[in-house]
Amino acid sequence: MEIDFKENKGFRLLQLYERLSRGEVIHKAELAQKFAVTDKTIQRDIEELRSYLAETRTDEGEASIVYERSRGGYLLTHAASEWLTNEDVLAVCKILLESRAFCKEELDALLKKLLRQTAPHDREQVGKIIRSEQHYYVPLRHGKKLLSAIWELSQHMTAQHTIRISYCRQDGTERTHEVNPVAIMFSEYYFYLIAYLADGRKEFPTIFRIDRIARFAPTGATFRGIHRRKFSDGEFRKRIQFMYAGE
Repeated sequence: MEIDFKENKGFRLLQLYERLSRGEVIHKAELAQKFAVTDKTIQRDIEELRSYLAETRTDEGEASIVYERSRGGYLLTHAASEWLTNEDVLAVCKILLESRAFCKEELDALLKKLLRQTAPHDREQVGKIIRSEQHYYVPLRHGKKLLSAIWELSQHMTAQHTIRISYCRQDGTERTHEVNPVAIMFSEYYFYLIAYLADGRKEFPTIFRIDRIARFAPTGATFRGIHRRKFSDGEFRKRIQFMYAGE
């Protein structure tokens, strides 16, 4: 169905808001020609959106439509406190690039989302600063996607599910363990699952590199919070150098 933007103001307002939300600069003459309406009609649409934004608070915070003379059009702006600053985004991007923790595909997606958190007119500048590092980024050799695994393991940890993991050792052999997960930590390029063996054979938790976990699934059993109460992230970081990774 072809939309008649001239007769349907609702469709015009929706498209106008969508384009502004994407960070586009809106030019009245261009839109008037596209929608086959007058410049005055587009101006009225903009004023109605302004009134709506003045009365509501979006998920992204307080927003308003302003005219930017240097760019010859209208754009959507948010209160400064609602956006991550250039400095914030640049620092987090640098940490991600230096960590080498993610495969190229996941890294690129994360950086793209981070850049979207800055004010639209600043995105290009921040993007230019990290472009070279992003282009020459060298991920770790395992090449695995980790974000979904980290999230799912975190859910099992929160729900206190005992899980069965298939773990690939450094020598290439695979072993199965039933464990009670208590933490996920990052150190020296890698994410680690910290877990107690479910059979209680070891008093201290075991460290498993998440990229070496081939498969995992809940066993159907749960464990009590005693493990979580015993475990201290800060204390564990002090002792981590003396402990062995998952066998």
